[in-house]
Amino acid sequence: MNKAPVLLYLHGVGQGDLAQEWRFQLSQTLADIGYPSLDDVEIIAPKYADAFEEFEVAAELPPLTIAALTKDVARHNRIEFERRISAMEFRLGRHDSGVGGKMPTTVVSLSVELPLFYQARNYLSSEQVRAQVLNRILAQLPEEGELVILGHSLGSVIAADVVRRLPAGLKVAGLVTIGSPLANGSFNVDRLENELHQPPSNMRWWVNFWSGTDPVAAKRGVSGVIPWVLDYRIKTPLIPGTAHSSKHYCADPAVGEAIGFGLFGSRSKEIVVSEKNLSLPLNEAELFVVQALRFAYLISLRLQGEKQQRFNLALRETQARFYQEIMAHNEAENRPIPAEIRHLEFDFADADAIAPTPLPSPYLYKYEAARRFVDLAGLNLLHPFEIEVDDNARLEAMKDLSEESQLGSQFGADVMNSLRKAEDLISSGRKARWLKWGALGFGTAALAAASGGLALAVAPGVAGAAAISSALAGFGPGGLAGGLLTAGTLISAGSGGIAVGVLKSSTTAEEVEALVAQKLAVVILSQTQQLEIDDETWNYFVESERNLRRELTRLENISDEKSPMVAGVKRKLKAVEKALSFMSHQGLEPGIFKELEAANNKPKLKFLSR
Repeated sequence: MNKAPVLLYLHGVGQGDLAQEWRFQLSQTLADIGYPSLDDVEIIAPKYADAFEEFEVAAELPPLTIAALTKDVARHNRIEFERRISAMEFRLGRHDSGVGGKMPTTVVSLSVELPLFYQARNYLSSEQVRAQVLNRILAQLPEEGELVILGHSLGSVIAADVVRRLPAGLKVAGLVTIGSPLANGSFNVDRLENELHQPPSNMRWWVNFWSGTDPVAAKRGVSGVIPWVLDYRIKTPLIPGTAHSSKHYCADPAVGEAIGFGLFGSRSKEIVVSEKNLSLPLNEAELFVVQALRFAYLISLRLQGEKQQRFNLALRETQARFYQEIMAHNEAENRPIPAEIRHLEFDFADADAIAPTPLPSPYLYKYEAARRFVDLAGLNLLHPFEIEVDDNARLEAMKDLSEESQLGSQFGADVMNSLRKAEDLISSGRKARWLKWGALGFGTAALAAASGGLALAVAPGVAGAAAISSALAGFGPGGLAGGLLTAGTLISAGSGGIAVGVLKSSTTAEEVEALVAQKLAVVILSQTQQLEIDDETWNYFVESERNLRRELTRLENISDEKSPMVAGVKRKLKAVEKALSFMSHQGLEPGIFKELEAANNKPKLKFLSR
């Protein structure tokens, strides 16, 4: 049986809360919210106030014990860490890094020079003092097991410092910092910001709590300098000294929830259930439907009055239609129905029947979610209905979708920002409508996200656009494919992912612009999230440009000078050219330049593609 985690409390300046008010308050908070108290928890609370003075006997800094990770291992570690920190965000609430400000930051910087804070000044400036403090703490820790660390004020800086020096067999089940000044440059001891550019491999998660009335926190969290930390704002009293006290931080239920989860595990099964592998996994088409309906539901929560009523009516009909189509398709294929799809069922013929709320979206790795969420954000969820949604409502809904998918709300914000940037690049200031209602129908977006997922009944040997047409045939006219512009018009399931229908008259210039912008948004999002970018999008644009140029030359030689068809092809071509230009300036061209660079082994350009 695994031993329960030990609680390590690291105090700030002063004598270290000799009355242990933090402990009694935290124990009470845990009991109030349904966790066990601290009565049976092993607590280590080192006192090191005297160690802030330089001793006569020289002390050496304890060695770093975290080995450097290879690129692949580091990437895996970061992905898994983000999954855990996103689950904590889902548990606690929305990440809030604060706004900071010149005045609060200046106050924190100047306070370090005051006599009252000489201990902090000594720790930050003297390696001897740092060594004394760290050695004092490490001497009291076990060699193996798990720790939950609570660091207050300067103790949060010490916590970040000591984590990298723990015994190899000792892991950090969770780090909670309260009232931390780490975001201030004066506290960047031993270049902690640079050393912690990636989560330490021995740490499961780090949550930082800050209060707007706490002068030491300076109206901000620490994610501004350590971006992978989850910041969470709470309220402490208005009086500065009291607002900064560990006792009042520990009185907050959110702080208790984080520490309680680290020590005792989950009080509920909400997150556990969302991570369980169901016996019958969703295929790509079913997953897309579940996520799209959930996204629409999250949007509906942010609407009001008559618009919300119309939106919910359209969503109700959409949910009923897609449930029936998936049921019919799976029955024809003799495929069982996953629980998430069964959950959507209701009697649409009964006007009083309430449509079940779509379940939260399952977890996706970020490189999978990048394409999926961009597609979701850019489609018309309720096709053929068109209901304009406020930008902020769509943004907040996407942040919620990302948060409950354990990707973090910032991922959702980056999705929308990437779409806006791509839209601006492609439209060149011209007001586009595709994010207003969604230029692409549901079926088109589903194919763009996972054409292979819909190809459930493709005949042997069928590929590319023919595979799409074959798969969609199972849904019948006006079914899931009802939102398609033309089957196979905009995308192909072939290995190159090349557009096969940008030349068709049934494909409007606006629809092509929307798809180009969506594909470009995935590139922008991948850069923001530091994800790998393969060559597929570049190849797609190059092939589309080649086809469009050939078609434009053919049309211009024969058609009237002001032909709408010619103007449409020019507009399509311009959209593709802008996308290629952006990727070129970002150093994303594959091919000969990259090969020459590798051959010379002298990097001259920065490439993010593989």
